[in-house]
Amino acid sequence: MRQELKADVIIIGGGVGGTAAALAAAEAGMRVILTEETDWIGGQLTAQAVPPDEHRWIERDMGATAAYLSFRNRVRSYYRDNYPLAEQAKNDPLLNPGQGWVSRLCHEPRVALRVLEDMLAPFVNSGRVDIRLGCAPVEARTEGDRVVSVTVRRIRGDGGLRGSEEYTLKGAYYLDATELGDLLPLTGTEFVSGAEARGDTNEPHAPEQADPLDMQAITHVAALDYAEGGTFTIPKPEQYDFWKSYRPFYSPYPMLSWETVNPEDVTKTKRFTLFPNDRGIVSLWDYRRIVEPRQLDKPLYDGPVSLLNWPQNDYFLGPIIGVPERERSERLEAARQLTLSLVYWLQTEAPRLDGGTGYPGLRLRGDMLGTSDGLAKSPYIRESRRIRPVYRITEADVSAECRGRLGIRRYEDSVGVGSYALDVHVTTVSRRGYYIPSLPYEIPLGALLPIRMTNLLPACKNIGTTQVTNSCYRLHPTEWNIGEAAGSLAAYAIRHGVLPRDVRCDAPHLKRFQQQLAGRGVQLHWPEEAEAEAMLGLV
Repeated sequence: MRQELKADVIIIGGGVGGTAAALAAAEAGMRVILTEETDWIGGQLTAQAVPPDEHRWIERDMGATAAYLSFRNRVRSYYRDNYPLAEQAKNDPLLNPGQGWVSRLCHEPRVALRVLEDMLAPFVNSGRVDIRLGCAPVEARTEGDRVVSVTVRRIRGDGGLRGSEEYTLKGAYYLDATELGDLLPLTGTEFVSGAEARGDTNEPHAPEQADPLDMQAITHVAALDYAEGGTFTIPKPEQYDFWKSYRPFYSPYPMLSWETVNPEDVTKTKRFTLFPNDRGIVSLWDYRRIVEPRQLDKPLYDGPVSLLNWPQNDYFLGPIIGVPERERSERLEAARQLTLSLVYWLQTEAPRLDGGTGYPGLRLRGDMLGTSDGLAKSPYIRESRRIRPVYRITEADVSAECRGRLGIRRYEDSVGVGSYALDVHVTTVSRRGYYIPSLPYEIPLGALLPIRMTNLLPACKNIGTTQVTNSCYRLHPTEWNIGEAAGSLAAYAIRHGVLPRDVRCDAPHLKRFQQQLAGRGVQLHWPEEAEAEAMLGLV
């Protein structure tokens, strides 16, 4: 059965960018249809179980939009209003619920989901935003340089078909906020994937040869708690023997080991252990910890809860974009098996600092992720198909080494800001990986404009970056800003009867659009104090 639905703005993909785009477009008076393949909106924050990767200025209300900062404040308020926090935690203006050190706001995915749903609630309840969960795009129709419809199919949570329920969606603008850039091939929009050649981008860290299948690792996150004295060992995973013996080319140690790749220099290794200790060995347990019971004044949890998103479960043995469906399914399962194998190794064979082996008290907590197996609803995807844009962001725009004393690259058409290192996880073909210091960056409108299509916009990590620069533009605050800018741009184009490319090329329109963004609390440029602090690191 196929049903036709209409709205002003059609957003395919309900991750961080898609949710922010829906919120912005609805606040601008547009009617929106938002589809999401899983049954949770929020992407990285929820279905992928990745606490927000941010930057050092975030707690000073710099480097993010007002809406994103509101999300952060709402998360803290949710804990204060609903959890039995200890007085010290309740009164901490910088409350970090899990006290993980990867983020200043490590929190449970379900809390992020609730906050995002609350932010959208006025528009959902009034009918302005129509959210269709469990839907994936399967077809698109175009006429020349315009998209005229996108068809999505209802699927089950495990990815299987459920009958033949389909929706043909029609609107003035279509935003691709999918994790893999799925609308781009469906609509014939020009795109790139994988690695560009150094001769094409002039980037020091690009490879000599382009390879569309050379993509960053994906990670299937799991949630674990720890109940000392308990025994929760899972059945031995099917691929455990393979992963236990697999030795990455860059390491003298097995994949399942406390000795693993140093993310700041993948030619070197780094030693870890599970729990905090007095030996100076880095603990991974509190790295992405999202529940710290010591912050509560009443017993709610059996123990602390942490997320497994570590170097040991980065899957890089093959891409999931641009390959036959069978290979894609096999690799997604292999990524899942790698994480389950890591769990089993931790429970049974991981060396302990006291000389013993294994932590059987580790327990998968699928209930915290909305799943039965303890793994996130979908894997964390670091790299998407990317549009061929009017303006492409390269390493020369972001890298601290390339920019040097030039400082932050400023764009006349900026629609936002962000900051994160150029963090490329090991790739699937060339096995490259690096962590390159960067300067804070801006988001040029030209990177959101496809070179040909007129009513399709990217709304997440599928903007006009290279593989190298994607690695910093993919993080939570930046993806939110991209989605918010895309939703606002679609609304502006509809209201003023112009094309997005005209907004960039026409000075009065660009000024008016940027003023509207600024009125929403979108920071178009970094304050001088942030730039000065960033530049101190180059001295």
